[in-house]
Amino acid sequence: MNLLLISNSTNAGEQYLQYPIKNIASFLEGVTEVVFVPYAAVTFSYAAYEAKVQARFSEIGIKVRSVHRSKNPRKMIREAQAICVGGGNTFALTKKMQEQGLMTAILRKIKEGTPYVGWSAGSNVTCPTICTTNDMPIVQPESFKAIGAVKFQINPHYLDANPEGHAGETREQRIQEYIEANPRRWVVGLREGCMLHLHDGKMELIGSRPMRIFKKGVETFEVNAGDDLSFLL
Repeated sequence: MNLLLISNSTNAGEQYLQYPIKNIASFLEGVTEVVFVPYAAVTFSYAAYEAKVQARFSEIGIKVRSVHRSKNPRKMIREAQAICVGGGNTFALTKKMQEQGLMTAILRKIKEGTPYVGWSAGSNVTCPTICTTNDMPIVQPESFKAIGAVKFQINPHYLDANPEGHAGETREQRIQEYIEANPRRWVVGLREGCMLHLHDGKMELIGSRPMRIFKKGVETFEVNAGDDLSFLL
């Protein structure tokens, strides 16, 4: 499999997809067209999302075709040079993907080696489940089951912050709850500005910030770019 799993689309003070576009260009070298899944969009249209991604991908010479325009989205996936799944609300994305049978279609396609790029919710859905998303469940999917391309769970936009005066759980406490209930599963806290590249059975962390690692019975620790991540595969 050949996956580029990005924590976030936009760093503070930057334009949309500005920071990862060079990585995306390198990852998609030789690709002229991507099939885009826009279903994480909620407060704006799928067409607007397609146009927004196309504006950035035009800089690297790649055409974006959204599955929402097709009467047969699975056929688009089967014929894709590459697949791109955008961020937004993970529950909305999952519901629509399940309804259209895209989870299974994408897994089959990426197992054949087709490149996959996802950010935020688009990274969440490559996991076994969407249970470590940060999003509010604004709609109810068939289940929490996702593509299952990777064996671990991703928490994108991972934050260490505990704002002054905040009495609720921190992000780390929420993940600790997850691993307590799911003791066999690794969770990675992928900080903003970072991404994971899985290729040829190996995975690397890209970015200047460390990634936080959680598993029940294992003391929480951090890894940096260049560290061995084989324990997650």
